[in-house]
Amino acid sequence: MRAAFREKESGEVDPAEKIEFVPADYFARAPMRDIFEREAPLQVDIGCGEGGFLEAMAVKHPGHNFLGIERLLGRVRKVCRGVVHNKIPNVRVLRIETAYALRYVLPLESVAVAHVLFPDPWPKRHHQPRRLIQDGFMEALHGILADGGELRIKTDDEPYFLWMEKVLAKAKGYERLDWPDDPEYPITDFERRFLAQGLPIYRARLRKV
Repeated sequence: MRAAFREKESGEVDPAEKIEFVPADYFARAPMRDIFEREAPLQVDIGCGEGGFLEAMAVKHPGHNFLGIERLLGRVRKVCRGVVHNKIPNVRVLRIETAYALRYVLPLESVAVAHVLFPDPWPKRHHQPRRLIQDGFMEALHGILADGGELRIKTDDEPYFLWMEKVLAKAKGYERLDWPDDPEYPITDFERRFLAQGLPIYRARLRKV
């Protein structure tokens, strides 16, 4: 369902509405041409929040297409409006649960890089099944990654990262890569806040093989 943007008095559709990608069929994988008109490597920001990282990456890499996945309506609206305001042509936003997007909506072998930045750690034990990084997530992600496609993860939560390490170690079809400091990789608002507090950032980079 589209994010209910307001229509202008003239009856024209709000330009921000055009940034949101709404699948024609939620029970079939979308053709890439339905998401982006042009052919280009695709990067996906899983849980894109309010879109700061997504926009920064799209500006730095105009030759790539960028798809943000976010389930919260208010955030989707904000990202779409920001993209229009900043005149960024290579961004679309999909409002849906991540697990469903990976398993049923995104084209197979289409993603060059998937970014998972500071996902909810769900620290209480009885909430841990809600964590994003699970065996099923890694399996579904493998299907949509292109050959040699990458997964990049960052978190400030050490217990969650230790959980991730166990999941990543047994995930089939991936190899671990070094991730040296990269000044060209945008810093999210979360990361900026944690760094200001002197907190460590944990990260992992994997490649589909």
